[in-house]
Amino acid sequence: MASEEKAVGISSGVETGADIETIKHVDPTIEKHAHDADEAMKAFGDLHGETIELDEATNRRLLKIIDWHMMPIMCCIYGMNYLDKTTLSYASIMGLKEDLNLEGDQYQWLSSLFYFGYLAWEYPTNRLLQRLPLGKYSAACILIWGMILSCFAAVNSYSGAIAIRFMLGVFEAAVTPGFALLTSQWYTKQEQGSRVNIWFSFNGVGQIFGGLVAYGIAVGTEKHGSSIEPWKIIFLITGLLTICLGLVFLWIVPDNQLNARWLNKDDRVLAVARVRVNQQGIGNKHFKLYQVKEALMDPMSWAFFFYALIADIPNGGISNFFSQLITSFGYSSKQSLILGVPGGVVEIIALLLNGYVGHITGQRILSSLGGLIASILGMLLVVGLPLTNNVGRLIGFYLTNASPTPFVALLSLVSSNVAGYTKKTTVAAMYLIGYCIGNIIGPQTFRPKDSPRYVPAEVTIIVCWGICLFILVGVWMWYRRENKRKLLFIARPEYVRLDNQEWLDLTDRENPEFMYSL
Repeated sequence: MASEEKAVGISSGVETGADIETIKHVDPTIEKHAHDADEAMKAFGDLHGETIELDEATNRRLLKIIDWHMMPIMCCIYGMNYLDKTTLSYASIMGLKEDLNLEGDQYQWLSSLFYFGYLAWEYPTNRLLQRLPLGKYSAACILIWGMILSCFAAVNSYSGAIAIRFMLGVFEAAVTPGFALLTSQWYTKQEQGSRVNIWFSFNGVGQIFGGLVAYGIAVGTEKHGSSIEPWKIIFLITGLLTICLGLVFLWIVPDNQLNARWLNKDDRVLAVARVRVNQQGIGNKHFKLYQVKEALMDPMSWAFFFYALIADIPNGGISNFFSQLITSFGYSSKQSLILGVPGGVVEIIALLLNGYVGHITGQRILSSLGGLIASILGMLLVVGLPLTNNVGRLIGFYLTNASPTPFVALLSLVSSNVAGYTKKTTVAAMYLIGYCIGNIIGPQTFRPKDSPRYVPAEVTIIVCWGICLFILVGVWMWYRRENKRKLLFIARPEYVRLDNQEWLDLTDRENPEFMYSL
């Protein structure tokens, strides 16, 4: 490409239509861009000008190979991610409180401490996800968190439990942003929404598996006895299983397409070429301060942050107290273990349906509203039905398990709508910092003095979800308007694009050809 060609970017102003500001030049020299370019440029640099042809049949073949290698292990790991951090809920009614002599609000703080560790390490782990080999770093975190969880079986004091929960949060902090990066790296924008919904739906599988395992342990130890406490067994099982899956993850998941052992040399290049339409590359290890500043100035970064914070106040409470919430409906502790299983089924159905509808309509945000509305209805049933209507209140609880649909929709938009690798990791960190703060606050709304009904906590949940509805509609309107602005901008006769513009690690605001998914 001639060195005088220039890439142009749309201004960061909020004007619309004819009010778009003057063209902003990104940089006049291709050499400087190439130095900071995406990892994908390495693959195309070796072709010496050869043309890559990717027909539909080849694309489908590659997608099938990628799906069969990446999705199963990502789904299993994400299911364990949910189970590992919520095992505490099962253990709480299997003797953990008594054995550790937990008093007052100590259990609430034990629930929240996981998210203090998550919060403390969220931004550093996002920087490491960018700087270090993505697959290997993610695998190392999975293996370490499995070891830490197994060590919970040796805990015999509140202080020991605090240390374990904090460190568990530190090493689990990498999984969600890491999986968001992997999804954006391997899949086109059109494919990303459904894939995020699929692997996130394994939260529900984790809830089903955890409920069945906990119930089996409770029944088995009651009939046959056990040399160790039942709650310790569940920590050992989940921790050791996580370690085994971590080793599988290490073997299967590469750092990017260029070192995937299950792709031949030609397919590696084609796997990069098929995501060229994303306009955001496959990875860049250069830290760019201006992209951090842009992320902090972008209203959508803060919309994502505040949505995660507000939406996860309910999540933090329900995920750590769902067993106790079910017992408040009039069921025994043992029954609550198995009665939590259908909630996982509801979550799976809601997420898969949301992913499908969002995929075929191209409206991820609007399709996700259904799950949130169903959750609000469910909590209204829990609060409003009389105490004697145990079945109705239990059904209401099951409906609340549809609440993750918007969270997952926005998580997929971090993959699809944020370009510039440093900006993407920054926004992912902000989103998950909000998630942590919400989950820290959530358990504190379930105060011991409100037991067994927890009405203040339930009302707080309804209010939070109501606010989230307005945030989601605002995000949809903003992105819709920005796409119209970009289309007007690139239609200008003076607009000139840079060769290989999609591989130059431009942000979504710098690259006027970058269109936002809705």
